[in-house]
Amino acid sequence: MGRERSHLGPRWTAQVAALQRQIFDFLGYQWAPILANFLHIMAVILGIFGTVQYRSRYLILYAAWLVLWVGWNAFIICFYLEVGQLSQDRDFIMTFNTSLHRSWWMENGPGCLVTPVLNSRLALEDHHVISVTGCLLDYPYIEALSSALQIFLALFGFVFACYVSKVFLEEEDSFDFIGGFDSYGYQAPQKTSHLQLQPLYTSG
Repeated sequence: MGRERSHLGPRWTAQVAALQRQIFDFLGYQWAPILANFLHIMAVILGIFGTVQYRSRYLILYAAWLVLWVGWNAFIICFYLEVGQLSQDRDFIMTFNTSLHRSWWMENGPGCLVTPVLNSRLALEDHHVISVTGCLLDYPYIEALSSALQIFLALFGFVFACYVSKVFLEEEDSFDFIGGFDSYGYQAPQKTSHLQLQPLYTSG
């Protein structure tokens, strides 16, 4: 029981981190990250189920997903830090071009002061322009740090999933469910008959 709890620890941490990130992406209407977070939450649940039920295949699938998850979070870091040709002005990447919303941390970061800009020519219909000042940490760096944390947890979870699945596979190999008793020299008792048959002679 103690070993099972130790195996579940990293996955519960990853689950809490994924839920926290999902909440903030929902607040910012970031549809692409919301979809990715949902798939990640399902994968973490699959990994927890595989650990509880001793299913190494589920853990292997979970480890394979973590490789994709690391790649996605690396893309998020490059997107917010505008590495290469990536630019935050391309809102459709994160919102599927359904809204003008950006990261929730843009207006709600630590120390940020939001001031509406009235009668701005840049304002579109049903939208307004704001000025954000005084942030202790700009939102691109908050998003990048959040993705970096996800990468760290994913790498740790990948190593742990591989280790646990290896342990489960070794335990399955050490006990053959079909002929496992034969390896220990066990043989089922044979029925012996104490009644000996004697030939019967009849006069005829």
